[in-house]
Amino acid sequence: MTFAVTLSVYIARVFLLAVLGMLAGLSGLVALFDFIELLRRASVRPEATFGIVVQIAAFRLPWVMMQILPFAVLLGGILAFWRLTRSSELIVARAAGVSAWQFLAAPALCAVALGGLATAAVSPVSAVMRARAVVMEDQFLRGRVGTLALNGGQLWLRQSDHALDPQGVAILHAATVAAKGAVLEAGTVSIFRLDNNDRLLQRIEAGHASLGDGAWSLQDARTIAPGQLPSPPSSLALATDLTVARVQDSFAPPDTFSVWALPGFIALLNRSGFSSIRHQLQFQTLLALPLLSGTMCLLAAGFSMRQHRRGGVAQMIGGGIAAGFALFMISKLAEEFGQSGALPPIMAAWVPAASGCLLAVALLLHLEDG
Repeated sequence: MTFAVTLSVYIARVFLLAVLGMLAGLSGLVALFDFIELLRRASVRPEATFGIVVQIAAFRLPWVMMQILPFAVLLGGILAFWRLTRSSELIVARAAGVSAWQFLAAPALCAVALGGLATAAVSPVSAVMRARAVVMEDQFLRGRVGTLALNGGQLWLRQSDHALDPQGVAILHAATVAAKGAVLEAGTVSIFRLDNNDRLLQRIEAGHASLGDGAWSLQDARTIAPGQLPSPPSSLALATDLTVARVQDSFAPPDTFSVWALPGFIALLNRSGFSSIRHQLQFQTLLALPLLSGTMCLLAAGFSMRQHRRGGVAQMIGGGIAAGFALFMISKLAEEFGQSGALPPIMAAWVPAASGCLLAVALLLHLEDG
């Protein structure tokens, strides 16, 4: 028992060092190409100085590491297990009666722990820095004023409205919208106030509206109710739980939110009428990252634990890389189906990782002779 524990700790240490080294190398390589691409885009933007490009590339680095982690686990695992097999350490361990499942448990747990650490601790840092990078890209490389420009300057939203009905909602449309500091200015505003059964209770037409602290301030507003004449223009206030930051965030990429912030923001999007599919998919993808990392560890073991005297090292490494790339392509395809609504976000995020895990376990069962 002591021998198995000591061996597991040793293999886990070799595996972890190989994965971390591979993660650093791949992240540096991808960051270099990303930096070169940013420099190319900045060449036609005089305001985008070299220092700004360096900042954007640095802010994107944690996000790059999150994307590369599964491949780092796969390639680092192939390297570590191949070295242990070539030096006959794993062969001797199996000859001594230690099952492959025993000494693979520790590396697999390390891979799952790395995925869990990335989800719980790295994703908040990555989200903050990624959001800052997006803002700087919009400002210096794309020439956009803000994320609201992505929607063509118009705004549609749905919010709760309890003034006329305890379970009522309000649908707001603004023909023009612009964020000015902590205030959102909107022009030519139409608000449809509905009850729980989507029956129109009141319509408000306003020439101008501003979103401040907890309310929409409407100027030159006329209220129109079924069976009643329009009211004279006046100033009105409509209570809301939206803020300027939340409205802007609804147009921001989902990877600018940490795993801890996504559930609350998804609920807010659903209440406000925005589509939350992308954010649900991002949340489930982050939750599935530990399973995906463990799957990559098992795939690496399955493709690198054959005896060196049988030859075929290049085919073995190529097969492992091809399997990892195929799993990546399947996950991206499932992600596209998830974003289109053809697949539920949970299935789109979890099925590729779970399927890969089952295939890796089947491969190991086929190779395990003890």
